[in-house]
Amino acid sequence: MVAIDSRPVHTTGTILPVKMVMLNQLIAMGQRRIGLTGGIASGKSSVGKLLQEKYGLLVLDADRYARAALAPGTTASQAVLKRYGQKLFCGDHLDRRALGDLVFNNPTERIWLEQLVHPIVRQKIAEELNKSTTIETIVLMIPLLFEAGLESLCTEIWLVDCDENQQLERLIARDICTNEQALVRINAQWPLARKRLLADRLINNRGSSAELENHVALALDHPEA
Repeated sequence: MVAIDSRPVHTTGTILPVKMVMLNQLIAMGQRRIGLTGGIASGKSSVGKLLQEKYGLLVLDADRYARAALAPGTTASQAVLKRYGQKLFCGDHLDRRALGDLVFNNPTERIWLEQLVHPIVRQKIAEELNKSTTIETIVLMIPLLFEAGLESLCTEIWLVDCDENQQLERLIARDICTNEQALVRINAQWPLARKRLLADRLINNRGSSAELENHVALALDHPEA
């Protein structure tokens, strides 16, 4: 999912009562829903993979649903083709990197893409949750959980956290991009400092893989800590 910068922090208004109602419903069902989020390149995927492979938890991956929404032949893919033309496509396949470069540098186009893709992702998540009511613990891996206002889907929210300079270095290494390109992508999302204030649990990803595993194990075993 792509970032939305204009949504206010949910500290006042009607969102909190609505969230409490939904939380009470989930608690009554006995289902634990972990909202897994973070900043770009903070380590969400590593934690999601760990939860899935080591602990056997069901992980609903919003990024995977967003990629599927833009697969060849989909309505969303055709809408992108109509808006931007063939320049973003190789045959019928969308060049996601080129699309990313375009929308990250143009807030108007980013918002347009979000309005196209986010409802599809939300619908897919809703469908998967409806099919999974008997599962005790579900992980919702949603990069823009706060930005998209999806907190009410979760009984708890984990933020995979690291230092901002680590985030920048990891993104440059992962995407093989320049410092400037990485900063544009990071600044398209809410900063980690803002998200830390909203999360129920911070998963420290400043150290080694072994240390990260320990932090995840602790959060799973002691959700109230």
